[in-house]
Amino acid sequence: MGKIQLKNILHKDMPVDVEIADGLITRIEPAGTLRAEADTETMDCTGKAVIPGFINMHTHAAMSMMRGVGEDIAFHEWLDRIWKIEEKIDGEYVYHATKVACLEMIKTGTTSFADHYWHMPMARKAALELGLRPVLAYVICDKNDPEESERQKIQCAEAYEESLTWPEKSLFTIAIHAIYSVSEPMILWATDFARSNGIRIHIHLSETEKEVEDCRRQHGGMSPVEYLESLGVLGPDVIAAHTLWLSDKDVEILGSHGVTCVHNINSNLKLASGYRFRYNELRDAGANVCLGTDGCASSNNLDMLETMKTSAMVQKAWRNDPSAMPLDEILSMATENAGRGLGLNIGKVEAGAEADLLIVDTESYSFLSPGSFLANLVYSAHSDCIDSVICRGRFVMKNRIVPGEKEILSDARKMLDKIK
Repeated sequence: MGKIQLKNILHKDMPVDVEIADGLITRIEPAGTLRAEADTETMDCTGKAVIPGFINMHTHAAMSMMRGVGEDIAFHEWLDRIWKIEEKIDGEYVYHATKVACLEMIKTGTTSFADHYWHMPMARKAALELGLRPVLAYVICDKNDPEESERQKIQCAEAYEESLTWPEKSLFTIAIHAIYSVSEPMILWATDFARSNGIRIHIHLSETEKEVEDCRRQHGGMSPVEYLESLGVLGPDVIAAHTLWLSDKDVEILGSHGVTCVHNINSNLKLASGYRFRYNELRDAGANVCLGTDGCASSNNLDMLETMKTSAMVQKAWRNDPSAMPLDEILSMATENAGRGLGLNIGKVEAGAEADLLIVDTESYSFLSPGSFLANLVYSAHSDCIDSVICRGRFVMKNRIVPGEKEILSDARKMLDKIK
């Protein structure tokens, strides 16, 4: 792998040269000081800025071709409809739908994503072909069926063994779907399997008010957070998607265990699950707070920049506080916090970090202002300001061009009959 040098690019409002080699950021020096060797690819980045690649901490990538299939209906009716569609899908569908998702993620600046979906080998194949850094999951969802539990235990163990041959073992996780779709014995088995093998747990948690009410009724007044704590599930190795309906005690528990809580604002708004995400409280309690898009069946796109803007604006609105979720924190939620939650050296622009980077074109009307770059990026720009994307030290998009884009869409279109 040859070197890449990004010349005269803005980083923290200063023009610098950035050198990339062997998948890592190796040097960041004042602009004009790095000299290119014979095997170095150079890019003149005058008028551009560099930021970390976005990390989507909760999505269902292969739902990319389920946009618009469950509009204007309540959450549990929506969920039943999605499950009926998912009964029809196979590995071929997941491969092509995940490629569509990865294409969209590249075009909107995401370099890594925590997936929570079926047919993991095909999803991995798709993501790696497009050069992204996928965090994949074997999904546990036995629906209280003992025979299904045993089948999933065998499959999960086999999937984990296969993951040991991957270059990065940490990219395999176990996804416990939710407390309402996974039996208690299976939750305990999955937790023990994950902890025994040092892998992360990814779970939907406290997404709706109904989930909380049902849990309190079924488990002696405990909330979903209290219930998982009683089972020994919670810890810093847990990625908890949504965490929307939380009591003060829930916030304290999640913070004390250092859980990574993922806010999925667009999905929560669209399904009317709620909007009062307790960001300040979770942050102050010690939770690691990140952002996700959820799947396209609920959020309809995978645009993390849109997610950042909506998250911040809704926080300001419901708290009646314009200082809520400030700019530096919203960027960290989409980058550095997420890297920490995955235990990976990503989400940073610094020497020694993995080279997952976005090159942002600042010569459009969105940035024509004395305001800060970050303010213009989050509140003014759209994702088409992302000119080029580097992941694992390689260009996956250059000058807005993703190799094979037309073929990806054409091939995926043939899969639509599978889910009609």
